Amino acid sequence: MRVLAAVDKFKGTATAAQVAAAIGHACWELGHDCVERPVADGGEGTLEALGGANRVSTVTGPLGDPVQAEWRFHRGTAVIEMARASGLTLVGGAEKNDAMAATTTGTGELMDQALDLGAKKIVVCLGGSATTDGGLGCVRAITAPARLKAVQLLVACDVQTLFTDAAPVFGPQKGASPAQVDMLRGRLERLAQMYLEQYGVDVRHLPGTGAAGGLAGGLVALGGRLMPGFELVADELDLHDAVHDADLVVTGEGFLDEQSFEGKVIGGVQSLCEAAGKPVVAVVGDSDEALGARIEHVSLAREFGLDKAMREPLWCIEQAAVRLLRDR
Repeated sequence: MRVLAAVDKFKGTATAAQVAAAIGHACWELGHDCVERPVADGGEGTLEALGGANRVSTVTGPLGDPVQAEWRFHRGTAVIEMARASGLTLVGGAEKNDAMAATTTGTGELMDQALDLGAKKIVVCLGGSATTDGGLGCVRAITAPARLKAVQLLVACDVQTLFTDAAPVFGPQKGASPAQVDMLRGRLERLAQMYLEQYGVDVRHLPGTGAAGGLAGGLVALGGRLMPGFELVADELDLHDAVHDADLVVTGEGFLDEQSFEGKVIGGVQSLCEAAGKPVVAVVGDSDEALGARIEHVSLAREFGLDKAMREPLWCIEQAAVRLLRDR
């Protein structure tokens, strides 16, 4: 049997590549062929899913300090996770963040370097930002934005938040006080007007432009195209063809809940399988019991106990995959 392991990371315990390899070992034990395809939903882990970092650049961090940001450039395509340059974890979380000062400058510096290298496609993955600057730092860091007209700029975005709503929706998560949220919203409103005047793009009413504190809007003003993160990754990895060629698909992620079917990996893989008429099962770290009927799956926490699932995730994943595959 030809098995496709199309899985996300189990956050905090195993990377997507490790999860896929554990499923691959289970297939080997049972005499099945396995194609290991680590995937992601456009946020954290997408860089690894699209080939992994092969460059490290010193750029401006969220609060102005230099940071070492990993990114990828290969055959004219750059892959940039904005969190590596402008992420909340880089400043130590919301408690240590300065919500008013946090900037996306470092993300723009990475894009500028990609342009200098002759990039023909730039993929920017949003999520985990420290910023609510509407992408202004990023836009200003690109020395010649006109160069982007010759580039395919793809922006992985999994929220529908409007540009000016980035302040009230995400600002408090980044340490903004109620008064600062009001100021940030006003700043975004003025910035939207500036983008309209300078680039002829009205970002105010486009769903998704509020992602990453409005960075999505700034990138749209520069000609970027917003795409659901999973769809972008699936296209880049030719996942549709891989599903078509499989007899069975095993997917998975750390926690199965309603959001798993709203832009996340499990729901995305399941939709591809339904379209191709292929059976799909899942291995998950834990799950919401009410969703048991949505997809056949094994929960590591329920099968092996939470402690063992956390201590020995790869062994548990392999055994769970064996159980799902044995009788097929």
